[in-house]
Amino acid sequence: MSHQRSGSHDGEDLKTKARDTASAVKEDVTKAAQSAARTVQDEATHYADRSKETAAREVRGVASALRTAADELRDGSPQERTFSQLADGLADVSDTIRDKDLGEVVSGLNSFARRNPLLFLGGAALAGFAATRFARATARDPQDGTQHSSGTPDRATSFGANLGQGTATAGGTGTISETASETASQTGGARS
Repeated sequence: MSHQRSGSHDGEDLKTKARDTASAVKEDVTKAAQSAARTVQDEATHYADRSKETAAREVRGVASALRTAADELRDGSPQERTFSQLADGLADVSDTIRDKDLGEVVSGLNSFARRNPLLFLGGAALAGFAATRFARATARDPQDGTQHSSGTPDRATSFGANLGQGTATAGGTGTISETASETASQTGGARS
């Protein structure tokens, strides 16, 4: 009978060791999973912060461009007021993006879009145009692999520049000051 007790005792020891080993493995796996989750969360936060800064900088750039365009328009004109409002709204959005965490940014953008749907849609359209211009400016020529210079205005850029000077020629090629000088010399005026 002592043989049975010894076998039973050995079985209990094996069960205890198995439980201890399983518990240790479970604890190790839990720690490893928590560590991996923290690492992923830290990386995601770092990436979100970098993306947030880039987005804030881009929105601030669009707001600055709108403000410059508003300054070129006649004071008090509907276009000047609209561009100024868009610039102010986008500057606020830029500050919000930069200063808040990602969840707050999304919530703030939703709230802004509900309060100012026209400003939001206008800003979204302008951001799309800005992204398109940026993509074109950095696009590579498929024939020779060289990068296009952003110094040569494309039709959309020239059209926008000419609108600011009152000569809406969609195919124009020149800077705002060149177009203004040409207009002044053609009309005999002294615009600059």
